[in-house]
Amino acid sequence: MTGKERREQLLDIGRRLFAERGLDGTSIEEIAAQAGVSKPVVYEHFGGKEGLYAVVVDREVDRFATMATRLLEGEDTMPKFEVAAVSLLRYIQENADGFRILVRDSNPTSGSGTFASLISDVAGQVEYILGDVLKARGYDPKMAPLYAQMLVGMVAFAGQWWLDARKPKLEEVAAHLVNLAWNGMSQLDPKPRISAEAFQRLRDANGQGKAGR
Repeated sequence: MTGKERREQLLDIGRRLFAERGLDGTSIEEIAAQAGVSKPVVYEHFGGKEGLYAVVVDREVDRFATMATRLLEGEDTMPKFEVAAVSLLRYIQENADGFRILVRDSNPTSGSGTFASLISDVAGQVEYILGDVLKARGYDPKMAPLYAQMLVGMVAFAGQWWLDARKPKLEEVAAHLVNLAWNGMSQLDPKPRISAEAFQRLRDANGQGKAGR
């Protein structure tokens, strides 16, 4: 192999092993053995296991970010979001190893880690779209950051779940995602509030808790 071909081979092997076992569960010896080379060859290309992992992650981040940016372009219509949902699930289906690497050590709600940062970047792009959507419907556009986090988080968690479940079918999952997001947006209460009944139940529950102490 040429140096470039060997590098790509090592990246492919590392990507698969990292997806299966994570960084800590993968050894430089196993990567080298599966590539049919000695350990020094891996060190020569990447400086070690961590260097190989960093390149794999960077590639997946770029692939995901490029896809997300492309999907968010154009007019904000229901078919656009249907295409976006299907495309995201197809990305997960066709790049399962890469997606597992992105989410393995980073919960989208944790606020830290590669995937959390990536989701935050995507939510930032969605925020601008939702600001215009909310304003056009008579809602407060200042709520756009909150709605962006909720929508992107919903899709991210659904995507992680579907990666393992793989049912219902991809297009059906996408349809349900858009159904909840789009039709939910169309029926938004302009000034949502927690109901008086809910507050009463909370007060009753707190009172019972104190009484039992």
